[in-house]
Amino acid sequence: MSSSSSSSGSVHVTNDKVTYSDDYITASYDHVTTEAVRKGNKVHVQPKTTSFKLRTGRKVPKTGVMLIGLGGNNGSTVVAGIIANREKLSWHDKEGKHVADYMGSLTQASTFEMGVDPSTGESVHVAFNEVLPMVHPNDLVIGGWDISDKSLADAMERSKVLDFDLQRQLRPHMENIKPLPSVYYPDFIAANQGARATNVLPGNDKWAHVEQLRKDIRKFKKDNGLDKVILQWTANTERYADIITGVNDTADNLLQAIKDSHSEISPSTIFAVASILEGCTYINGSPQNTFVPGVLDLAERERVFLAGDDYKSGQTKFKSVLVDFLVSAGIKPTSIVSYNHLGNNDGKNLSAPKQFRSKEISKSNVVDDMVASNPILYDEGEHPDHCVVIKYVPAVGDSKRAMDEYTSKIFMNGTNTIVCHNTCEDSLLASPLIIDLVVLAELFERIQYQTDKTDGFEPFASVLSQLGFLIKAPLTNRDEPVVNALFKQRALLENTFRACIGLPAQNHMSLQYTCKV
Repeated sequence: MSSSSSSSGSVHVTNDKVTYSDDYITASYDHVTTEAVRKGNKVHVQPKTTSFKLRTGRKVPKTGVMLIGLGGNNGSTVVAGIIANREKLSWHDKEGKHVADYMGSLTQASTFEMGVDPSTGESVHVAFNEVLPMVHPNDLVIGGWDISDKSLADAMERSKVLDFDLQRQLRPHMENIKPLPSVYYPDFIAANQGARATNVLPGNDKWAHVEQLRKDIRKFKKDNGLDKVILQWTANTERYADIITGVNDTADNLLQAIKDSHSEISPSTIFAVASILEGCTYINGSPQNTFVPGVLDLAERERVFLAGDDYKSGQTKFKSVLVDFLVSAGIKPTSIVSYNHLGNNDGKNLSAPKQFRSKEISKSNVVDDMVASNPILYDEGEHPDHCVVIKYVPAVGDSKRAMDEYTSKIFMNGTNTIVCHNTCEDSLLASPLIIDLVVLAELFERIQYQTDKTDGFEPFASVLSQLGFLIKAPLTNRDEPVVNALFKQRALLENTFRACIGLPAQNHMSLQYTCKV
């Protein structure tokens, strides 16, 4: 598959902060942070500047993606969507003709402000994929694993996500795509998933499973002539794994525990370890604690990227916007109640208490940093009542219903209540995020930094916290604060891109209009 459609970046910056060669974009960037320490009634503030060189590889590699849960609703929809775009398919339903698109994708369908045209005074907006060279989704080679042996065409039909006329055209492209046998440990997912487990690796030797997955990755890479492979978990939510000293707390203990086939090593952790040992970035799209301390330790040791946890697609994305608005406006949310019912296989799996608990944690923690940001509204340790309910209702299929009630305290003991209903077509919201996570993770693999404390250029830290915009419970590096506020997460990505081409972070002060300059 040709990489001719991969974006080479159409933005070209002219200043002394950036140079372009055939191989790299190299930029100088002064990163200004502010240190603030509260002492009694005073806050002592000190700006700090760190000078960076950022180097981005310009050659976009041929990239493969291996999805765990390839035959699920998300996996089959991602593959179908990429094929539909690549083949420029169109289809009809009762409303008329439709054409394939990447709507909902940050990298393919979103823009940010690059600057102002001096002749017109109008803002110039560019697509994310115009700023730095990125792989185009149409060029991704996709494979993966699933516990079900259905072909991708049959999986697409079972999922009932896409219109029939589109499915009909996609079937010839997908009926010969079959997932590789996957890891299946029944204790980690709901018992109601047992009937789907027709395509599993044999035996209980967990180290043998790691070795088989590594062979699968190497074969996929060789057979498709790939430069790199990225793995992403799109499968069912697992229960939380217990963190046990001597078992999964360090890299060496984790590897030994896998060789001992310890019962508390989950399938997703097996995949993560195999991915890390093969030098492949691993992305966790579900809320379970795949990244136990031993996995984080191993990734840091092997200098491999991780990103997770759980896709932020519908209800939770809206919640991160609304609570940020309320708290920043000086309004105090005191109660957040979220009710969901859905009828896809994700909902069926989440009907089991242990799997639901994993999801409840990722959904509930999304407001923590926003609450902590306002000690005027909240005393230390105070938190809104936050209740999350998920019910399995087969009749609604993949079209999840999400209902939320936000109760807040306002001026002079007043009460404000906001109630909203959100119909989330689950897989059609999640699929663009799955694509974005791969496109951005691959890009970050090509970005390196240099400071006066490094010996040459180095990669970023092993946890790609830069991808938090797409993640419900963003994983961070040691001592790095968790940010859930959506606009802060987007600004992080946008300003990182700007830094890579030698531009300052974006601000909206408009001093050029309000002052004489």
